[in-house]
Amino acid sequence: MADSATENTSDKNFKLPVLEREQLILNNRSYSWITDRIAGIVEKPQPLLWWLLFIPCALIALIGVGGGLFYLVSTGVGVWGNTNRTMWGWPIVNFVFWIGIGHAGTLISAILFLTRQNWRTSINRAAEAMTIFAVCCAGIFPAFHVGRVWMAWFLAPIPNANAIWQNFKSPLLWDVFAVSTYFTISLIFWYMGMVPDLATIRDRAKPGIRKFLYGVFSLGWRGGNRQWSHYEMMYLLLAALSTPLVLSVHSIVSFDFATSTVPGWHTTIFPPYFVAGAIFGGFAMVMTIMIPARSIYGLHDVITMKHIENMCKIVLATGTIVGYAYIMELFVAYYSGAKFEMEAFKLRITGPYWWAYVTMMFCNVIAPQIFWFKKCRENLWVVMGICMLVNIGMWFERFVIIVTTLPRMWLPGDWKYYEASPVDVLTFVGTIGMFLTLFLLFLRFLPCINIAEVKWTLLEADAHFDDKKAHPDKGVAKEAAYQYELDENPNVEC
Repeated sequence: MADSATENTSDKNFKLPVLEREQLILNNRSYSWITDRIAGIVEKPQPLLWWLLFIPCALIALIGVGGGLFYLVSTGVGVWGNTNRTMWGWPIVNFVFWIGIGHAGTLISAILFLTRQNWRTSINRAAEAMTIFAVCCAGIFPAFHVGRVWMAWFLAPIPNANAIWQNFKSPLLWDVFAVSTYFTISLIFWYMGMVPDLATIRDRAKPGIRKFLYGVFSLGWRGGNRQWSHYEMMYLLLAALSTPLVLSVHSIVSFDFATSTVPGWHTTIFPPYFVAGAIFGGFAMVMTIMIPARSIYGLHDVITMKHIENMCKIVLATGTIVGYAYIMELFVAYYSGAKFEMEAFKLRITGPYWWAYVTMMFCNVIAPQIFWFKKCRENLWVVMGICMLVNIGMWFERFVIIVTTLPRMWLPGDWKYYEASPVDVLTFVGTIGMFLTLFLLFLRFLPCINIAEVKWTLLEADAHFDDKKAHPDKGVAKEAAYQYELDENPNVEC
């Protein structure tokens, strides 16, 4: 065998087979096409479907968030369904849900950037925006949960007339620092990454208020070598700073539960379990909002099936980790021999909230397993359906942790069935409308895809591209990479 291999390699006609790199931008699109297509979303009038989505979402946000919170402040926090026993109901469920949604943005931008995963470039901008909007929705619930929202600033460690100092031993205060830090760094990361693209839109805009505003927010960007050098260094440092935040923020949120002595909460698996769940739900939400945007604005050549398939694989991996955490929770409760711990999990499975536990297990563990099959990862209807199930399942996960535990604690005479109030439901639905409204405004006024970074993934971005094209390697036989795409029209005008 070795002799035959040597004879083959010594043959003058032998060519080394080399697999071509899978394209991240299809149809050999040029630099100018990428700029025109992405900037055109901002510059041209929005399609009818954008208005059909924006108006209902804005009304839902106005009625749900505006009306619901106004009624709460004017009447009292008792209009929520919380009771003396279930002091944490839908508000904390919604808070943890929205914080989890915001995890995928920083993960895609920071960690995948540091690991040089070029496929992130088409989706990182929208994922970062999703992070900002999700954290805004999350902050509503703890702020108004205090009852007197005008006193919420006492949570900050600043001098005040009442000489109140914070309890730094409380994980609830750790949340304040962790979430505010995460929001600040994510906002800076998102905004600074947009500066070159804002300058591109500024240069294309006609003189007027539009050009003036984009000029202000582009910070005098001219695209010189020195500016790009500082920009890349700044982006690298922010990515390095954001990476530990991805792991720390939801770990600290999990400490709200793990540091307590409540059965079913007091466990060391919560930090990695919450982080994996947040990434799991965050990537599902990214696909939930980006696949429709891809279709509405004709971005099939920029957001390809390669991007969607990679995100499906991450959803599958993190969903499997979450399923493992669910099983380990049950095993540890059984193996520990702790009576109250085991009873808490029996209550989750067979108690009055069994339907929530079944929904959680189906949506988060069973449904994502369909992504093992490539045809399912390449069917957008299947992908959207699974992502919607994951979004539902991740909300029910937080519901199961909180609501199946608190209503039945140490005193059987105090056991009650928790039910959310109409104001609870109205406020949560309002935050969904608020999230979608902010995202639609983002699509309307800001570049939803990083124009500069997407161009870096083209073959022409290689400094030696012209030389390689003029002098190809004759000893290499290129083999085309697998490039599956749906039968779509990439020339749809936005």
